[in-house]
Amino acid sequence: MTSHSDLMHMLMIVPLEELFDKYPVCRDFFANLRIFDIDFSLPMMQALEQIDTEVISEFGLDRHMIHREFCDYFMAFATRNEAAVTTLKSVSIIGGHGKSGEEEDIRFTVSRGETISIVGPTGSGKSCLLADIECLADGDTPTGRRILIDDATPDESTRMELQGRLVAQLSQNMNFVMDLSVADFLKMHAGSRHSLNVAETIDRCFACANNLAGEAFSLSAKLTQLSGGQSRALMIADTAFMSASPIVLIDEIENAGIDRRKAIELLASKDKIVFISTHDPLLALGADKRLIIQNGRITRIMVTSPDEKACLKEIEELDARLFQIRAKLRSGEAITSNLLKCQQAVEL
Repeated sequence: MTSHSDLMHMLMIVPLEELFDKYPVCRDFFANLRIFDIDFSLPMMQALEQIDTEVISEFGLDRHMIHREFCDYFMAFATRNEAAVTTLKSVSIIGGHGKSGEEEDIRFTVSRGETISIVGPTGSGKSCLLADIECLADGDTPTGRRILIDDATPDESTRMELQGRLVAQLSQNMNFVMDLSVADFLKMHAGSRHSLNVAETIDRCFACANNLAGEAFSLSAKLTQLSGGQSRALMIADTAFMSASPIVLIDEIENAGIDRRKAIELLASKDKIVFISTHDPLLALGADKRLIIQNGRITRIMVTSPDEKACLKEIEELDARLFQIRAKLRSGEAITSNLLKCQQAVEL
């Protein structure tokens, strides 16, 4: 975590244009004051010497006031919620009750880097559990559950915080309504999330998204032209490389048209806590633990056993066969019994 003194030192010696590259939101401060005709290759104090006093006098400001306000502005965005996001170590779920009022006698703690699958029949309450985690429930949701952060109840400001939120969610339906290119979207997101080294972050995010997607796409592609799988891949990469949120919630990724195992492994490798609601045995058994939900309550917590890990290898082989069959269908090939026999023979 960057210290207050380090940030203030940066303001004194770093050229403004370099600061804009790291914190694009800082450019907006000058745009709002209609300050354009100064040398942004200079550090803050030197650049302010070039400001036309008549331009800023209409705002009731002078150079020293602008410097002070910019410092406050910069510090607010550079450090907002950074401490909470960086130091979070665990999330705990304190049980509430099921749909019929049965007590949910449970206290379950998850640490950073762990992946937890949530399994159960359709309508059993998997999405409700994700919703409880998303809003950091405090006994005020229909389930009566409580969510603790590092064994403590989050205060109201943390629960309602929109910037630098502790929780990021990827929903089942991923549709873009903005007619932006992928490049413009990533640049905008990197700026709004105060990413460091924006260009490098965009490149890594884009490369990762194409690695996850079933079909590659370009930076010039429009968001509205992306398939569901491509959109989901883009947002998973965005969450991994741009979002500081340490908790990630995923609701049914199995039909997203992406390399789902690789996606989960990526998020976990970024030291995030990942909760994933799923019907997919590949994802359920690939998680460190799984929560079993029935009739609205968690009825069992299971640790993935060595035997299940061994079964997972066989499931992965079956999944790979299905993937090859889907690929042949997409390319226009006919699926015949001879094709299936040949594939089995190759595997043997």
